[in-house]
Amino acid sequence: MGEKVIRHAGHAIGSTKPRLAYQTEKGKLFLGPAEKLLPHRLLKPMRKQVQLVFTSPPFPLQRQKKYGNRIGDAFADWLAGFAQPLTDMLTPDGSIVLEIGNGWNPGTPTVSTAGIKALLAFQEAAGLHLCQEFICFNPARLPTPAEWVTVRRTRVKDSFTRVWWLSPVPHPKADNRRVLTEYSAAMRKLLKKGSYTGGQRPSEHRIGEKSFLTDNGGAIPANVLVPPNSEQVVEPEAILPIPNTINNSPYHRRCREQGVARHPAAMPEALVRFFVQFLTDPGDWVLDPFAGSNTTGAVAEELGRKWISLEADTEYAELSQMRFEHVTKAA
Repeated sequence: MGEKVIRHAGHAIGSTKPRLAYQTEKGKLFLGPAEKLLPHRLLKPMRKQVQLVFTSPPFPLQRQKKYGNRIGDAFADWLAGFAQPLTDMLTPDGSIVLEIGNGWNPGTPTVSTAGIKALLAFQEAAGLHLCQEFICFNPARLPTPAEWVTVRRTRVKDSFTRVWWLSPVPHPKADNRRVLTEYSAAMRKLLKKGSYTGGQRPSEHRIGEKSFLTDNGGAIPANVLVPPNSEQVVEPEAILPIPNTINNSPYHRRCREQGVARHPAAMPEALVRFFVQFLTDPGDWVLDPFAGSNTTGAVAEELGRKWISLEADTEYAELSQMRFEHVTKAA
């Protein structure tokens, strides 16, 4: 008899028996639902070995998407169930980074709190520390929710997602010197001038005359991640370049060339790259339990990290191989 296939949002999502979809020099993608794969013996050797769990779980939208999102408050209970299994995979100073988008309550111009509830439930389920919150701002997003933004004109467009950095310890491995951005023209001019007007500021902070005259090789980015070439609301040196659109990435180009539908919520590579560089070293393990188009695995491989990705949808798993030039398919 053939393997039993589970149907989810119109797609086959693998069998009840987890299997290896493909592997590369540095990583593997396993096919199957994360709730079945995480406790499986296949991943047992990875427990306490993962330095970073980076993922974007299906958002708590109020309508069913092709990739199988939970709806509304049910998302919080579902996501909390992954907190302890994912924490069990971490090294003693490891991190979990979750990107969670916004949702709206059905039929009303009010924002759902499902995402925030999910974060709190996830944090409490494994006793995690919230290390920092990031905002990923994309001004090129479509003006949604359309009913309230473009039709009735009673709301402005929703143009950001939240990214939460958590850890079982208050001091996980991290180094912001690995994610420095270019200095602004004003900062470069200041460093060249070699002088600065110090003194007390209205905020009651006292700035020394030499406080900003050390060239550290770049500026520390802010926790608001903004695309380049946008109408920026913070100093340019604080900007982490997140592209306005990812339609020109190699993955999307190859999908167009082959006439196949790409993943509808592919992760920007620059967002993954920032956290992989910030929170891991070359040779560390990175895990994505909701791989989708496997941006996390591709970026981890590019940066010399080892990776494990899990994906429930057979079609998305197959398409994600386009991100890798040399893929060994499982038998």
